[in-house]
Amino acid sequence: MDATRVDRWLWAVRLAKTRSAATALCKGGHVEVNGRPAKASTAVTVGDRVAARIHQRERVIEVTRIIDKRVGATVAVECYDDHSPPEPARDPSFGDAPVARREPGAGRPTKRDRRRLERWQRENR
Repeated sequence: MDATRVDRWLWAVRLAKTRSAATALCKGGHVEVNGRPAKASTAVTVGDRVAARIHQRERVIEVTRIIDKRVGATVAVECYDDHSPPEPARDPSFGDAPVARREPGAGRPTKRDRRRLERWQRENR
């Protein structure tokens, strides 16, 4: 096999949980093959560079082996070289994400408090 569809390959190497999720990534414009936006049917071959935004993280993958059937994780890792930038370090004091806190016993939030909270949440996404 010389080439396969990019959505099928992303699913086969376990970068997307389902094939329909891989197709949705392509339709949403989150996948590029060799620097060009990719449709789900775009063919990938050995040596191609696939850039995808998956789960809020930029992944840059070089294809080293073509597969079109889903395989185990240990085999899937051998099918690509990962050139992705490292994940940003997380602040251990916040855990996964910043959380808005209110003083205990402060009562029900007012409309003004709610608007401030919504503005803060938009800024911290």
